[in-house]
Amino acid sequence: MKEILIHLFEYKSFTRQEAYNILTNIATGKYDSHQIAAFMTIYGMRSIRVEELGGFRDAMYDLCHKVDFQGYDLIDMCGTGGDGKNTFNISTLASFVVAGAGYHVAKHGNVGVSSGCGSSNVMEYLGYTFSNDKEQLQAQLERANICFLHAPLFHPAMKTVAPIRKALAVKTFFNMLGPLTNPANPKFQSVGVFSLELARLYAYLYQGSDKQYSIIHALDGYDEISLTGDFKVINNAGENYYTVQELGFEPIQADALAGGNTVEEAAQIFRQIIEGNGTDAQNNAVLSNAAFGIKTFHPEKSFADCYYEAESSLLGLKALNSFKQLIHG
Repeated sequence: MKEILIHLFEYKSFTRQEAYNILTNIATGKYDSHQIAAFMTIYGMRSIRVEELGGFRDAMYDLCHKVDFQGYDLIDMCGTGGDGKNTFNISTLASFVVAGAGYHVAKHGNVGVSSGCGSSNVMEYLGYTFSNDKEQLQAQLERANICFLHAPLFHPAMKTVAPIRKALAVKTFFNMLGPLTNPANPKFQSVGVFSLELARLYAYLYQGSDKQYSIIHALDGYDEISLTGDFKVINNAGENYYTVQELGFEPIQADALAGGNTVEEAAQIFRQIIEGNGTDAQNNAVLSNAAFGIKTFHPEKSFADCYYEAESSLLGLKALNSFKQLIHG
């Protein structure tokens, strides 16, 4: 580790293989917690290169407990986190909306690290029991159109670094890896990222895969469509800029997306929205993200058509039914 840290102090980058080896050594316990914390902190002070992100991603995925759901066209609706905005669980709600609309979702999630409440915190509080058993997860996909993949059960590296990430409480390169390392390897991916630079790095990596993807970044810093301002979407066809007005909305205030200060408050907001009682601002943010998830499946469809599908799912309580089927069976 000393040589690696010196390498960073000298502003040098790593090859894809070197990055692969570093993450493998972190996951397999070659370094102690102080060394890992030092690496994560120093590494976070520089820009990540596409070769490094690819190497970290390859190692995480090679080490993970994989699940293969044959016969399902899966999508993951996931954000990197790390935007510091502390919004309510927009991507998780959007996942249920997409599931309620009839698509199959393999939602990859974790507890909050740089935010107050991650998707796993809310799901656990609301009664979901995490599992990495394929048959159980496939049964959930069958009855609810959605299953939840709690990252630490699938990624040994996550277990190793979880207490360190919690202690640091800032975004690290592990935030960048979550959406790239879904153990079900879904063909479709709608992912929000906290910077435009990272969006383009993701695009470089996805271009070398067979995925159909939408990479979303709000220009005011959100890792999702916030409707507080304009945003960019990078997909298989290229890069597009959207204004809030062209989607048919007026910009909303940031406090309308507040996620609460506790898991209990976050879960209360989640229930309110999925039960069809969200505010217009909350609903529009969720539905816009869900619409782009649906549009990832059907790029030929207009935003309006995809939004209508999403709206029918949320306000018709189909999303709520998917949630109930997932939690209670």
